[in-house]
Amino acid sequence: MNTDINKHGPDSSPTIETIDISKTYHVGSLDVHALDGINISLFEGEMVVLLGPSGSGKSTLLNILGGLDRPSSGRVMFRGQELTGFDDRALTMYRRDHVGFVFQFYNLVASLTARENVSLVTEIAHNPMPADEALAVVGLAERMDHFPAELSGGEQQRVAIARAIAKRPDILMCDEPTGALDSKTGIKVLEAIESTNRSLGTTTAIITHNATVADMADRVIVLADGKIIEIRENKKRKKPSELSW
Repeated sequence: MNTDINKHGPDSSPTIETIDISKTYHVGSLDVHALDGINISLFEGEMVVLLGPSGSGKSTLLNILGGLDRPSSGRVMFRGQELTGFDDRALTMYRRDHVGFVFQFYNLVASLTARENVSLVTEIAHNPMPADEALAVVGLAERMDHFPAELSGGEQQRVAIARAIAKRPDILMCDEPTGALDSKTGIKVLEAIESTNRSLGTTTAIITHNATVADMADRVIVLADGKIIEIRENKKRKKPSELSW
């Protein structure tokens, strides 16, 4: 079992890394250890899949990397800056300027078209991608003037991906992006994520309980009970169209 994941080639530099982070939640008189001494690095332009059962710590880790939560101990570094030393305002700026989020549920505004949903982000980003361009990246150039109710579940998720990438994030965090979708639709969503990773060079982390999805990653990190139990590198990334579940 190899747990040294801080090596990814001699010329690689991490976009973000954690140094011995732990997270404990206090539930009544109980202490719940969600993460226990996690050390990882996510490198420029790579795609990493985080695998593990429910309760293994995947979402907690993603939330900390994305600046949505703070570790109880340890450090998180983003391109040499210590996120764990940021105040709330600085963390908000980090999320706004550097991180795109895609969740299992799309959280689209029902009264806005796909283009308008994406434009919500482009209006506050520093160097945004035009909403039309972001929707084209995820294969929705012909659907951008449709409302969410007129789109399938997979199309709505792809709008959510377009919204996340429109601000040109350094890191794309995806938490169970295919969890509510069937296999055929899920593959289209994964194709949109892969297209973003390849064309924009966005460092991408995908949480999933579906082990098949791991085959499309550069590296796979397996968690259980708040610890890393396995890391492996795929010699060749599979295309989403080659996956089945």
